[in-house]
Amino acid sequence: MDLLTLTLTKWFVSYKSGLCALATVAILASCSTTKPSQPTKSAEKQAEVMPALGTNLTTEQQLAQAVSQISDNQQDEALSSLLNASELYLAEAKPHKALWLAKQLNGLATSPTEQYRLAIIEAKSLLVLARTPDAYLALENANSIKEKAQLTHRLDYFQTLTTVQTQRNLPIAALDANLRAFAESSPATEYDIDIIWQQLCQLSPWQHQQLIKMSPPNFKGWSKLLSFANKFGDDDVRFKRYLRQWQREFSRHPAQYIVARLRQQPPTLTKEYQNIAIIIPLSGKQERAGKVAQQGILAAYNINSAKTLHFIDSTTLDMTTLNAKLTELKIDYVVGPLLKENVNLYLAQTEITTPTLLLNLPSAITLLPHQVALSMRPEEEAIQAATTLSRQHYQYPIILSHQDRASRRIAQTFSQQWQHITGKAPEIVFFNSDAKMQNQLKASLGVDLSQQRTKELNRYIKYSIKSELRNRRDIDMIYVVGLPLETKLLKPYIDVNISPFADIIPVYASSRSHSSKIDKSDNRDLSGLIFTEMPWQLKSKQQNQVLAAQAKKLWPNRSDSLQSIFAMGFDSLALVDKVSAMQNKTYVRHYGQTGILQLGVDNILTRSLIWGKYSRSKVQEIAMDQ
Repeated sequence: MDLLTLTLTKWFVSYKSGLCALATVAILASCSTTKPSQPTKSAEKQAEVMPALGTNLTTEQQLAQAVSQISDNQQDEALSSLLNASELYLAEAKPHKALWLAKQLNGLATSPTEQYRLAIIEAKSLLVLARTPDAYLALENANSIKEKAQLTHRLDYFQTLTTVQTQRNLPIAALDANLRAFAESSPATEYDIDIIWQQLCQLSPWQHQQLIKMSPPNFKGWSKLLSFANKFGDDDVRFKRYLRQWQREFSRHPAQYIVARLRQQPPTLTKEYQNIAIIIPLSGKQERAGKVAQQGILAAYNINSAKTLHFIDSTTLDMTTLNAKLTELKIDYVVGPLLKENVNLYLAQTEITTPTLLLNLPSAITLLPHQVALSMRPEEEAIQAATTLSRQHYQYPIILSHQDRASRRIAQTFSQQWQHITGKAPEIVFFNSDAKMQNQLKASLGVDLSQQRTKELNRYIKYSIKSELRNRRDIDMIYVVGLPLETKLLKPYIDVNISPFADIIPVYASSRSHSSKIDKSDNRDLSGLIFTEMPWQLKSKQQNQVLAAQAKKLWPNRSDSLQSIFAMGFDSLALVDKVSAMQNKTYVRHYGQTGILQLGVDNILTRSLIWGKYSRSKVQEIAMDQ
């Protein structure tokens, strides 16, 4: 046993209470032989500790100082030395020891400042040990201590939170934490500024709006710069004009470094493609869908007719001969195929190296650099809705979903995303489009139990009881996944079955619940319903309203699914010349009729949708995130 242990043992015998406990902790800490950890490099970097103020002592010296302070009856000073030792264990890449010592000190720390500091040490240690969920809980504890004691968060809290939220795959929360860490750092380095800008460029527009709502410090300048880059980044002349405007407005903003660099970029040499092959079904079972896509493409062509279009019928096409056909026609860009099975066949023709915009997603095939796919997956809409609504302070959502396969996928994706963000999985109630719908709704809202209780009382009491039915009080939001007619039947059931004594439960829906045909009819049954939608299907700032009016006049009875295909066709032609800019500049977005389109690292274009709301007299776009 070494001198430190002997000394601590002596004081352990001599003192009781807090000093006794401190001595025990110091003895065990000095004797500890916990096996060394093997932290990941990224976690180790993020777990950097703030050096103990006013000291350059080693861990052993801190422990020895704690012994001396115990012998001098300096309990507070001894605790501070042990706290420093715990932090130094982290600096020495000994997270097991740091975590163990912090946990031993938890019961001895009485001041909120000490408790907060220990919670941060625990979070950092757990992060290095790849225990991300536990690290997050430790940070939650630190935040709770901070709120109760009205403390100020330390820089390392935000640094650790940034890494934890990144590892939890929560980019909005991670960037919010990083912006707060950035505001605490002084001075900011060019590296720090670059990291912030790179993270911002990865955000979709709806994520950007969520971040605005979280109000990170000094975000107005970042936000405005990102908006300019999203909208004008592919147009050198306009973009640089807006950058000069930004520089005048935010003359002291740290992003001036980014703007100066953007202004110095050489002009973008965007290739304009002339001979476009469009592969869609123009005969057979899917002829109607193909013809509608063709109409959308031709509508865009009428606006910009500088290209030559070659429509190829995928129904009669022998895909093995396609490369020769493309060469013969001197095709420099391909749009399509439209159908998933044809997409897979097309990608199997590995000799085709022509730049391509696929109008459907392939089945488990990684896209090559010259291949881009436009995604219209409803699951992405569910992720946007769940993320947005989970930040509206709802605690007890319920999902009402139709039984069909597509609705189930949307409902399950919504539930998974909600749980991913909040840690709680919403209840999903599946309904059928029949007479049982009302009973299923009453059961989900708990109204049937209220009826049963009233019947039970009436059975034992002489006089009949008149009562107001009461719904469950543990529901504060409903998300509906169903077709327009199903939703039109369901929404009044929800309104009727909410107790007059309860708060109104807001009802949200996916775009499946909205139809422009219903908009023309009496929509009082849907009053108050809020839903996500593509700009083409909702009168909005982004909608091409002149074209939309013409399309409705020409095809007044066109289904909603075909309307989506028309919008996709329209967007696809504009994307032909824009995809290269989106590949070279991650901040460029396309403001289309299917949504605001963003190119991911997987070469898949995803959409940000807008929000609409039914009122008694009209359906209108609303700003959900402001």
